[in-house]
Amino acid sequence: MSLDFAFGVEERAFREQVRQFLDTKLPEHLRIATRLNSATFVSKEIAQEWHSILHRQGWLGYLWPVEYGGTGWSPIQRFIFERECALADAPALIPMGLRYVGPVIFTFGSPQQKEYFLPRILNGEHYWAQGFSEPGAGSDLAALQCRADNKGTHYLVNGSKIWTTHAHFANWIFCILRTSKSAKSQDGVSFILINMQSPGIRIEPIITLGGDHDVNQVFFDDVKVPIENLVGEEGRGWQYAKFLLEYERGGVSVSGKIRRDIEHLVNFANRLTNDRIFNHNLTRLKIRVLALEATELRVMSQMKPGRPPGKESSILKLVSAQLEQDVSKLAVDAIGNKALRLFEHDTTQTKATPIDFTMPLMSRYLNLRASSIYGGSNEIQRNIIASHVLGLR
Repeated sequence: MSLDFAFGVEERAFREQVRQFLDTKLPEHLRIATRLNSATFVSKEIAQEWHSILHRQGWLGYLWPVEYGGTGWSPIQRFIFERECALADAPALIPMGLRYVGPVIFTFGSPQQKEYFLPRILNGEHYWAQGFSEPGAGSDLAALQCRADNKGTHYLVNGSKIWTTHAHFANWIFCILRTSKSAKSQDGVSFILINMQSPGIRIEPIITLGGDHDVNQVFFDDVKVPIENLVGEEGRGWQYAKFLLEYERGGVSVSGKIRRDIEHLVNFANRLTNDRIFNHNLTRLKIRVLALEATELRVMSQMKPGRPPGKESSILKLVSAQLEQDVSKLAVDAIGNKALRLFEHDTTQTKATPIDFTMPLMSRYLNLRASSIYGGSNEIQRNIIASHVLGLR
């Protein structure tokens, strides 16, 4: 079951080019690390190795305009590339630089910011974290309280951010911060770039239910940030954040990864091939993945390089989060008591043989309980779909 009928001669030739590249340039230890991974993203070392391989190939900034290092690929080519990478067990690229802050900078940043930050995102020198959520402001980001006081030549930042993925690896963080209390909540927010080596920053790890250290709480105590690190205009950070969140919720195909997870599930569950209930549930998942692929292809075909996918990205976020959770649940059901081997896997060990790929499934299942919350909860996505896609008021 696939959407190959949607591809013409040129797209099929491009797909073959991508497959040949993956066959020759994607190392086996990266494939294994991807399959053993249970966290939201693979480790920094694994991600950066794949990042460097794609950068040398010239394929890294495929969501960016050509003038900033993009590939000039069509939407269908981007879809094919992402799907083939997922089907080959390539590590997912860490999105905070490439997909999130990079597009904000090349769309709203100053010429100096574009010249300084964009090349360093592509070459891997800068590893970014995202500072949006706070202890009292998760899906309701407008309630954020972490503030940046304008002192003329610099901002003084105080407060904290939470659920900050890979902050313990990052050397830069982009934040939405309150710069005004007099305006209404959305208008008093600004988008600011902060060097993580700045004095006054403290990082506290948060261990997930699945046992992974993926997220953190970041504290800012009188952190001085140059005024030049403000992106765009002061007070318009909410608009820039909404632009970014459309990238976070869509614009990149996740159906290929879910399809690959289903393939692995089938391999794990050979003993259940005669189980009618399992086969029924599996078939429903396959049909839902096909529907997701078709929707992704439709949304991505409307995108131009360097532009977000639009409010339809909330459909992709909602459907993919539910699918990921349902696939992981069926996988845990399929492997039975092996699912209890929660903390036995080591995602940094990629060369040991034989490798039992069932080992991270319970951790993955537990971690994916958050996929319907981060990036905007399912309830928030339904509100956006109702208001901005369906036109309901």
